[in-house]
Amino acid sequence: MANRLATFGNDLYTGKRSFDFVGKRNIWYFIIGLLVLLAIAIPIAKGGFNFGIEFRGGSQFVVTSVENATQEPAIEAVASVVPDAVARVTTVGDSGVRVQTDQLSQAENREVATALADAYSVPESEVTSSFIGPVWGADVTRQTIQGLVVFLLLAAVGMALYFRTWKMSLAAIAALLVDLVITVGVYAATDFEITPAAVIGILTILAYSLYDTVVVFDKIRENTTEDAVKSKHTFAESTNLAVNQTLVRSINTSVVAVLPVAAILFIGSFVLGADTLRDISLALFIGILVGTWSTVFLAAPMYVQFRQGEKEVVRHDKSVLAAREKAAASAAAEAVTA
Repeated sequence: MANRLATFGNDLYTGKRSFDFVGKRNIWYFIIGLLVLLAIAIPIAKGGFNFGIEFRGGSQFVVTSVENATQEPAIEAVASVVPDAVARVTTVGDSGVRVQTDQLSQAENREVATALADAYSVPESEVTSSFIGPVWGADVTRQTIQGLVVFLLLAAVGMALYFRTWKMSLAAIAALLVDLVITVGVYAATDFEITPAAVIGILTILAYSLYDTVVVFDKIRENTTEDAVKSKHTFAESTNLAVNQTLVRSINTSVVAVLPVAAILFIGSFVLGADTLRDISLALFIGILVGTWSTVFLAAPMYVQFRQGEKEVVRHDKSVLAAREKAAASAAAEAVTA
């Protein structure tokens, strides 16, 4: 198996075997565009995202040392005190229950805490309550958006300076935005809460996606600049070769990264009931998968499309194709003579 993988990687690197990522870019654009539209349409159809209490504000209660951690007693307890309140109840591990509601008054908070203690037959000391006001939630939202904008701007400038071309930077940022939209769309589709921990995970996977893009673009720059005059490949072919040469590396890196993240996601969600682990690991799990293929199927083909009209690229491609036609004609003449 290892020998076959090594042979496969070597064939991709030498060009003996190749996947036409660049030539079939319109197909990839259509598929990615469809995924982006779905990622946008799902939250619109569902009436928005399931934001955590840190963003929307409200009251939160955590009941510990519960023998039977089911959701129904909590829902009934909240309804007995505040009939109009919407209770969001989740289990925390095997012996904990978390209840989130809209903003309640201090008196209502005390009554709900007492009702929860009675519902689960635990002392009131096992019920903790906290309150997050709408002002604090709005501040968190604003800082999250600011952090995302700053990250994208710095990434765009850094890429442009590193590769000395804004076209690579623009292609990389487009891939990052697709990663962001699809990841958030999956959150909306699965109804997972978007919490500060999830935002941290999303920013982390954007950095991971950027790293993968830089690796591929480095190889593209190498193939399209070093001995470009003597190259027997067109610009698109050299770019496609670079993507194939780094394909095995990208896959290996993604697999190594996604396996422990999947383990953390499973343990955090189903074993420990740890919301923070679950939120971060879900964003990482989705983002690593999306970030890997967005570089291959979007960033690299888009970069070729940005540059295919440049005079130097057109002149180089014409000379390569003319040389091929000349070689083919010469080979045909020799075949006739023989």
